[in-house]
Amino acid sequence: MSLPRAAGRLLARSWQQGLRFYSAAAPSPSARLNLPIDYKTTPLLHHTPSSLANSLELPKNASTKQINLYQAINAALRTAMSASDKVILFGEDVAFGGVFRCSMDLQMEFGSERVFNTPLTEQGIVGFAIGAAAQGLKPVAEIQFADYVFPAFDQIVNEAAKFRYREGTTGANVGGLVIRMPCGGVGHGALYHSQSPEALFAHVPGVRVVIPRSPSQAKGLLLSAILECNDPVIFMEPKILYRAAVEHVPIESYTLPLSKAEVIKPGTDLTIISYGQPLYLCSAAIAAAENARKGLKVELIDLRTIYPWDRQTVLESVRKTGRAIIVHESMINYGVGAEVAATIQEGAFLRLEAPIKRVAGWSTHTGLAYEQFILPDVARIYDAIIQTLDY
Repeated sequence: MSLPRAAGRLLARSWQQGLRFYSAAAPSPSARLNLPIDYKTTPLLHHTPSSLANSLELPKNASTKQINLYQAINAALRTAMSASDKVILFGEDVAFGGVFRCSMDLQMEFGSERVFNTPLTEQGIVGFAIGAAAQGLKPVAEIQFADYVFPAFDQIVNEAAKFRYREGTTGANVGGLVIRMPCGGVGHGALYHSQSPEALFAHVPGVRVVIPRSPSQAKGLLLSAILECNDPVIFMEPKILYRAAVEHVPIESYTLPLSKAEVIKPGTDLTIISYGQPLYLCSAAIAAAENARKGLKVELIDLRTIYPWDRQTVLESVRKTGRAIIVHESMINYGVGAEVAATIQEGAFLRLEAPIKRVAGWSTHTGLAYEQFILPDVARIYDAIIQTLDY
């Protein structure tokens, strides 16, 4: 077999396995970057109670429990319902725990008047939630998958988002209204179980769009959305993390600030901005790049709230590092990355040492057989890091 043909078959086989091989600028000539994320060792999760002390926002010296993301959502819902009898939970199959078990045992604990199933009508679910919030309740409406939310788009955009503005000086609002939905790919979701529509909602003033990256973040952000926010909140939960992401979470009630980004890892040479599950890909790519280039320090920022987002934290970071990459799973066209890149260009242009890069999902529907090639991966992020540094 000729050398070119052998090399071609090796490359094809590597793509089929979801792996890419590198010879230039890679950690080693045969390094594999697209290995499964090891959630048991990733630095993004609190693997021991002691690591919680490094977080400025989480409760100090708190008792903890090691739980996954869906259990953290369940704990937040239980805590909110215990804190206020105005909190109600409803959606398709939530009385039985929901598709992903996020509402397990809550109807048994709080009764069928506060936790109940609805008909299969997303527009009806959200419309009912808006009315309940207008009457002073704190409704948590579950949309079974983010892909199913579109029939309710009119209710969210024309009613929920405009409610507080329309009321003017009366002070009326639909705060406490939270619309929860699983989002993102899992490797085999195809057209109707893989979407991440956060950019569509981020275009609309009046709603907040939140995507947590971990169990401890999910609990604090969800409690803040239900109990403390005067705006309706779209709370999007990366479904691939429901069971994959496991960490120590404080048992007590706590909230995390909405619209405040978090610098997960400080650095001086490059800023990567992301949110949700792609943060784990970014962390792996950063580790590979820093191993390949000794002395390199990459800063990693979790937006957490997609809208209204924390411009100041991002701009301060990029003014320091001079380089920026934005990573997200949703499609690149007209996406969150475009908004962040434009803001950086306007607010940190004279500090930039290289063009801003976006690494995102390709602008196509998610096919069942090719999902892994459509969504961002560690190799694409690694390439972006090297190209940005070498510009």
